Amino acid sequence: MEGIWKGCWTNNGGQPRNVQPFSDEDASIETMSHCSGFSDPASFTEDGPEVDEEATQEDLEYKLKGFIDLTLDKSAKTRQAALESLKSAFSSKILYEFIMERRMTLTDSIERCIKKGKSEEQCAAAGLACLLCVQMGSGIESEEIFKTLGPVLKKIVCDGTASVQARQAELYSTMECLENIFIKAYPRDRDTNGVSSTPNTVLHISALLAWTLLLTICPMNEVKKKIEMHLHKLPSMLSCDDVNMRIAAGETLALLFELARETDADFFYEDMELLTEKLRALATDGNKHRAKVDKRKQRSVFRDVLRAVEERDFPTETVKFGPERMYIDCWVKKQTYDTFKEILGSGMQYHLQSNDFLRNVFELGPPVMLDAAALKTMKISRFERHLYNSAAFKARTKARSKCRDKRADVGEFF
Repeated sequence: MEGIWKGCWTNNGGQPRNVQPFSDEDASIETMSHCSGFSDPASFTEDGPEVDEEATQEDLEYKLKGFIDLTLDKSAKTRQAALESLKSAFSSKILYEFIMERRMTLTDSIERCIKKGKSEEQCAAAGLACLLCVQMGSGIESEEIFKTLGPVLKKIVCDGTASVQARQAELYSTMECLENIFIKAYPRDRDTNGVSSTPNTVLHISALLAWTLLLTICPMNEVKKKIEMHLHKLPSMLSCDDVNMRIAAGETLALLFELARETDADFFYEDMELLTEKLRALATDGNKHRAKVDKRKQRSVFRDVLRAVEERDFPTETVKFGPERMYIDCWVKKQTYDTFKEILGSGMQYHLQSNDFLRNVFELGPPVMLDAAALKTMKISRFERHLYNSAAFKARTKARSKCRDKRADVGEFF
């Protein structure tokens, strides 16, 4: 298997292939700026000409091949620029077929960057790994990617000598591994003055949020075990002097209460009065020593957390994308949405419209295909119309792909 993976990106001499048009570092950065334009909503103005979808797709794929090769460059700066460019493209476009043909090469490149790169390069590679799985969906291909990268990511997560930034970005591993990280934020029995933040607090927060996400897809018997282990300990984090830790702990508590009540209609929490007192204090916090922005953010979150714990209520949010709407009506769905939003950034709307995997996760059904006439009658922006045109083009391309010859793997330029 190792030989197969290496064969995807090396020549007969065992060395990485070099493609001259993209071997210069300055050229790679210039090409990166061209690629990022594909994800810029401002580039689609109301009065601009219609986009030639097929020509645009071919141009994008040509550049992406170059970026994939640049992930093997000797220069760390060039490798990182290439990774960021690939992240930008993967978050703003649906590239299933292109990635499917090159998934082994991409996985191998990501693995090399994580193993050999420094903190920022490792973070970029880990982010690209997440986007790679989002693009591939929930099939066996994503499982293969995870089996390859999982051990590498877990090693870095558990490596106390690795940088906090790198460890924070690479928190996709087992729940046990994540628990071993965030339980270090629990106060010791002899500590009575709350929880003090440390240089590792940001890592503890990321571990807690990743663990919470994984909990939402666990079987109910496992959920019950985790609730019993952590529900009585998590309130201690509400006293942390870091606002983001307090918020992460509060949102996790709200989600745990939601799951606990789903698993047991008669669920009873013994320290409810003490907990609601803490939550109410945070929801109305007027501490003069806290920054105004932090207080405003904290009060907003904990008003919702208090309602969830005390009244079993959730303030429904509406997410609009083109002519469609999605209702976020529970903490589990909110946690899932926030995670994908963190990964995809400004590309979230596009993926909600066109990505089969995301639409399946949020139970949105097949992508909505609207013809040009229907789009023009709707009060949506030119950029949103472009997204639907792109989705329609993707569907046509997929239908024709069976009749095409398979394109060459990375390194082949036309």
